Formats: sequence, structure tokens, C-alpha cells
Amino acid sequence: MTQSTRIQELIQQHCPDGVKRVPLGDLLEYEQPGKYLVASTNYDESFRTPVLTAGKTFVLGYTDEEHGVYSASPDSPVLIFDDFTTAFRWVDFPFKAKSSAMKLLTLKPSASASLRYVFYAMRTIHYAPQDHSRHWIGTYSKFTIPLPPLQVQEEIVRILDTFTELEAELEAELEARDSQYAWYRDSMFASMDAPSVPLGAIGAFTRGRRFTKKDEVESGLPSIHYGEIYTEYGVWASQTVKFVRPELAHQLRFANPGDVIFAGVGETVEGVGKAVAWLGDEKVAFHDDSFAFASDLNPKYVVYATQSSLFQSQKSKYVARGKVKRLSSRGLAELGIPVPSRADQERIVEFLDQFDGLLNNLAIGLPAEIVARRQQYEFYRDQLLSFEELRV
Repeated sequence: MTQSTRIQELIQQHCPDGVKRVPLGDLLEYEQPGKYLVASTNYDESFRTPVLTAGKTFVLGYTDEEHGVYSASPDSPVLIFDDFTTAFRWVDFPFKAKSSAMKLLTLKPSASASLRYVFYAMRTIHYAPQDHSRHWIGTYSKFTIPLPPLQVQEEIVRILDTFTELEAELEAELEARDSQYAWYRDSMFASMDAPSVPLGAIGAFTRGRRFTKKDEVESGLPSIHYGEIYTEYGVWASQTVKFVRPELAHQLRFANPGDVIFAGVGETVEGVGKAVAWLGDEKVAFHDDSFAFASDLNPKYVVYATQSSLFQSQKSKYVARGKVKRLSSRGLAELGIPVPSRADQERIVEFLDQFDGLLNNLAIGLPAEIVARRQQYEFYRDQLLSFEELRV
């Protein structure tokens, strides 16, 4: 019996006339995270308790704080919901929270629902917040989802969990290869027979100028916002994902082809300062929380060098620690990288490009297979959660 046939049989048996839609607020109760907030950002991999955000980073680090830990478990899971972005995550292990702008969502005792089913159903809600305000109470909790009988919910969860597990296995293999790549890269830079030179001695940093979401247009001046360096770009870019209004040109700053753009703000000490080599044919506007680095070095070589543990180990003492982590151009200028001959730079870039392609090129290998699995999962999820609405 196929999975879809089993679902159809259950629907015919338990809800042949359709399924009612129920507001999320009727199913989920929320708790503010105040008593679970981490007090110190002194994270260390040796500590036991993860510090979570609902966004893409998810695990910001690990803390040794023992009080105020939310005791989630496989038997008592919770959804963490970012009240500003509406991003959410499934959590079934103990944790501390990073931000007060989070809701902790659990099933109401009266709800005839599976939390895992609600989690999957929430993933079919397409909502993009347009303002920086809290969204759970006023907006998101009012969205409705189809709520079939528990037997149907459980079968849907079983099918979608299978897809999720297959994707997780592929991602674990990709992570293992990524660790192998990092080892080769770090060994290469650590053993290099070339002096380490501060970036400020081999190039110049320029700070960008501010533009906002309101300045974005469908086509105009190519632009890179510091946040996009983390979410949209890899080692290099020749085209931008965003553009800003051309009439702003006189008040913006531009990076030239061959420059490296550093993000000056980030969520973690380890992450702040991520860089992308700009290899486009024209200048690109860049945000005021980022810096363009101009030098005679191969720009991709510079980015690879800044990813190495040799570079990262120098960075910590120059990072300003607050709610966000900041790295100034003055701090960046103090950080050193090995400077071999141009021919050696090209050779290193060629070698690391091959590794990077295998790990990040969505058209080939494991990344392509993960994308295909994810698309298959999303197709089945949307199909499984499409019910005829019950007429009352």
C-alpha cells in the first residue's frame, strides 16, 4: 500500500466530509522566554547547554549556566518562534534562549492535535512580515490550519518525518565533508612558507554607507547589505541579489571589482567578519555595517585565508561584544594572513574552489541531492496538508 493510499483510506474512514480549519491560537499556548534567557555570551563548545535563536543560525553557542534552562525533551518538545521574523524551530532538548523577542509554543491541554503535525502545517503558511513589530498575538496566531483527526495527523507526521530523516542523513554527510575541507584548508594555511602580514599593511579598508529596505528596487544599482553576506553569498559573487534606487548613487559608497567586502556586524564572535569577494563587472554599493578591502592580492585567496583557523584565532580580541558583535576596520586591519606569491595564491584558490564547489554548488553532488530531497518533501507536505474544508 502506498503512503498516499493509506492517507486516503484514513480520510475516508475518519473525515470523508472534509476537515475544519482551526486558528493556531486555539491550538497553541505561548510562554515568554524571560526566565530562560542567557545572561552571559561567554560561549564555549565545551559547555553543555545550547543557546538558541529561531533564525537560520539556530545554535548560537553553548553556555555553562545551569539555572533557567528550558527542559525540552523528545517527550516534551516546544516550538521556538521569533516574534519579529516569524521564523520558528522544533526543539526537543534542554536549552537557553538568546532573545526576549521569542515565544515558546506548546499545545494547549484541550487541543486534539499533535504538536509535530502543527509544526509541519505551520511550514505551509507563507507570511513575510513587512514591519519590525511582534506578530504572534496580533497576526500569526490567527492563521488557520486544517485539523484532521489524530489518526490522520499521526500518519502525515510519520511520512514527513521519514523525508526529514533522509534529508538529515544527507546533511550529516555534507557536514562531514565540510569538516574534511576545513581540515585541508586550515592545514594549508598553517603550514604555508610565507610571512603573515596584517591586512592593513597590504590593503585599505573603506566603510560603506547606509541604505534601507525602503531603498530596494527590482532593478537599479547592485547592492550588498551586510546581512546578505551571511545568508546569500559564498566565497565570491559576480551578481547581487538586491538593488537600490539609482538616485542614491551620490550618497553611497561602492566597492570595485576585485575588492573583498567584510561584514562588520554579526550574531557571534566566530561569525562576525565574514567576507565575500566581489567579482562583478561593475561597482557595487555596500552597507555602512560593512567594509570594502582593496589590495593587489587575489580576492578569493583573501576570503579563503580569512576562513582559516589561523585567521579566526586572531579575531576574538578585536571583536566588540554586545547584543550584536562588531568588528571595526581598525580591528580588521590588525589581523594577519600569509602572503605567498601571486602564482601560489592562484594555485591555492584553484584547489579550494574545487572543494567549495563540491560542498556548495547546488547543481551537483550532495548539495543537489539535498535540494531535490527538500523539494520532494515540500511537494508531499503541501499535498498531504491539502484537505477539503468541512462545510458547517
